[in-house]
Amino acid sequence: PPGEFIPVLEETGPIFEGGNWALRQALSDYQGLKDRGLTPPRIAVNVSAIQLRRKDFANMVLDAVHEQGDDPRALELEITESLLMQDVKASIGTLSALRGMGIRIAMDDFGTGYSSLSYIARLPIDSLKIDRSFIGAMNTSEQDMSIISTIMALARALHVRVVAEGVESDDQARSLRILKCDEAQGYFFSKPVPIEAITSMLERQRDPNAAPEWAFSV
Repeated sequence: PPGEFIPVLEETGPIFEGGNWALRQALSDYQGLKDRGLTPPRIAVNVSAIQLRRKDFANMVLDAVHEQGDDPRALELEITESLLMQDVKASIGTLSALRGMGIRIAMDDFGTGYSSLSYIARLPIDSLKIDRSFIGAMNTSEQDMSIISTIMALARALHVRVVAEGVESDDQARSLRILKCDEAQGYFFSKPVPIEAITSMLERQRDPNAAPEWAFSV
């Protein structure tokens, strides 16, 4: 699982090569879908703490975008809440530069990183992703349901979208619809699939006027 092999890459050094490969592969896949006349959704790529700390990270992302189709709207970068809180000032500068390019920014695993509300209001982000630990117990724990409702209220106040992670049942999906959650992801909708399956799905929905708002994560 990523929770095991990503720390190994960070400790031993190849996280830069691995992160760069994932970014360029995502953009290449996006462009390949467009070249087939399809309308792909944006693709979300997770960013490691070590990647974000690099002073040239924003330039590296921009170079990848230019080389793989020159469409920054194809990309969303997911950064964990705890990572953003490690160096808020530096994070604001880097993320502002990326957003200025047209790239979307998501705060991942929200609710687990002990954020300061004053800092969240300053962060240049487009969406908050509610950690799966809250979603899993939302229909059995009043406390977790209250946390989810509070996060959604916060997101609306900040004018950002809210995404529920780890949705695995119809009951969870139904509750999120009632709460008017903007987006949701998880095994209830689909397990991870290869690019060929995504291509087939988009070919069945060849309507350029109805581009979906789904986010595929890599």
